[in-house]
Amino acid sequence: MKRITPSELTIFLAIANHRSFTRAAMELGVSASALSHAMRGIEERLDLRLFNRTTRSVALTEAGQRLYARIGPAFRDIEEAIDELDVLRGKPSGTLRINAGRAAVQLVLLPVVTRFLRAYPEVRVELAINDGLIDMVSEGFDAGVRFGETIAADMIATALGPRLRSAVVASPAFFEQHAKPLHPQELRGLPCVRLRFPSGVYYKWEFERGGMELEIAVDGPLAMDDMQLTLEAALEGVGLAYVFEGMAQAHLDEGSLVRILEDWCPYYPGLFLYYPSHRQVPAALKAFVEFARGERSLAAG
Repeated sequence: MKRITPSELTIFLAIANHRSFTRAAMELGVSASALSHAMRGIEERLDLRLFNRTTRSVALTEAGQRLYARIGPAFRDIEEAIDELDVLRGKPSGTLRINAGRAAVQLVLLPVVTRFLRAYPEVRVELAINDGLIDMVSEGFDAGVRFGETIAADMIATALGPRLRSAVVASPAFFEQHAKPLHPQELRGLPCVRLRFPSGVYYKWEFERGGMELEIAVDGPLAMDDMQLTLEAALEGVGLAYVFEGMAQAHLDEGSLVRILEDWCPYYPGLFLYYPSHRQVPAALKAFVEFARGERSLAAG
């Protein structure tokens, strides 16, 4: 059997990390058809199928899982060893892959990343937007951004911004037809734009005042899995929306949205950048962490 080369193993790892021939091909700079052909050749030489392919999904077979478990850490060690050489040059480089929820990208992460790229032009950043909780390491990400309470204990976390606060908003036209509720319980009889998690569970609106905490299972004619779109629906008069204050502030300032129950809207710990504590930190990630800390200190000052 002809030996499988390291470059061919890189093809296998790219597909395994992305669970997609199309996204893996984009990472490697080749066509999806060429990548598929190369992978088929590898499987033929091994006389083993490494992936189960359908028109909708790509999944590792048992053989593929075993190979991925053995060579994945080794290739990450190689990448980290090369990243460490950046310290000698004093110029972090390479690609930094960060997984984050859409709201995190909009509210905090994207502005920090754009300023970071101006400061470190030799670094590339890939932002993967995913509102579901994933295994960051197995999916091939260097870091993630989530709310503090959702981060596993074995991760190192650093705050990216200040505390966040929620806001319940609707259009002025909405309140021409509906009375403004004075208590969260009164939301139960009003049309609301619901937020659905990737798991299919609907978010219960959270409120707190004077030590009293409430969760309200609202109802309404429209549900979406994107908070920014729930805000857009509120602007169109569909119903009330529960969003982060920063997302709605400009609309509140110009009067296109009206806020209610402000004294019931709680603060949240904020968003954190996190990464594994048991791995050598790549130079690009180390530079980004220090840059983000500096940005937060400037904002606080």
